[in-house]
Amino acid sequence: MNNLKNALVIRHLAFEDLGSLAEVLIQQDYRIAYREAGVDPLSEINPLQPDLLIILGGPIGVYEQKEYPFLNDELNLLHHRLTADLPTLGICLGSQLMAQALGSLIYPGQIKEIGWSTLNLSEAGKRSPLGYLEQIPVLHWHGDTFNLPAGATHLAATENYENQAFTWGKNGLALQFHPEVTPIGLERWFIGHAAEISATPHVNVTQLRTDTEAYSEQLLSYSRPFWQAWLSSLNGDCKTFNDNLPHYAQGIGNRE
Repeated sequence: MNNLKNALVIRHLAFEDLGSLAEVLIQQDYRIAYREAGVDPLSEINPLQPDLLIILGGPIGVYEQKEYPFLNDELNLLHHRLTADLPTLGICLGSQLMAQALGSLIYPGQIKEIGWSTLNLSEAGKRSPLGYLEQIPVLHWHGDTFNLPAGATHLAATENYENQAFTWGKNGLALQFHPEVTPIGLERWFIGHAAEISATPHVNVTQLRTDTEAYSEQLLSYSRPFWQAWLSSLNGDCKTFNDNLPHYAQGIGNRE
């Protein structure tokens, strides 16, 4: 038990949790602790203390700091973490906060991207653990976007948004999309985000549920090795993904 590492997770909505990532963290000897944005005093967190900091998604904008002052605390945490190149993961809103902390601009996109679609990986993305998710539909749920921070490595895009993932240094990963979601977990999303769904053209719960049934189990199968490979890379072990490249590449055409 003394070898357990600490994963500190900042959550903005109770139903947007770690999902499939939680199991992998436990398997890799992490002790998970949630902090609730807007409730827990985030300013009291020592930014250099957690072995891993994870900031999850939420329905607010990074630029709404006046309405949600805790965003300033998250940006301060990220500034110190990323400056020190400590293991840091941002998902959706978390990725946007990472971009802002690195001096980039966050702004509303032209359309809301809600639903399942595949990623277009850059060459760096194909060589990274994200290669496990190539040609795998993932869930997108955002309206804001960001410019790629100077010095970051671009990993992925979609048809509507150029910046879907990037790395920073050796230990920072920002994901605009949601590889952590699970089928049962998304049922809570469909309830909690009912107003946003009904207000977004061409988006409805029936289609989201149908697509979730079609794609979520496949995402679970490939997100596990993705998470495992990324977490292993934090310990300086880059073999997990790269050593499987030949076998993996042969299997791409068999994905259905």
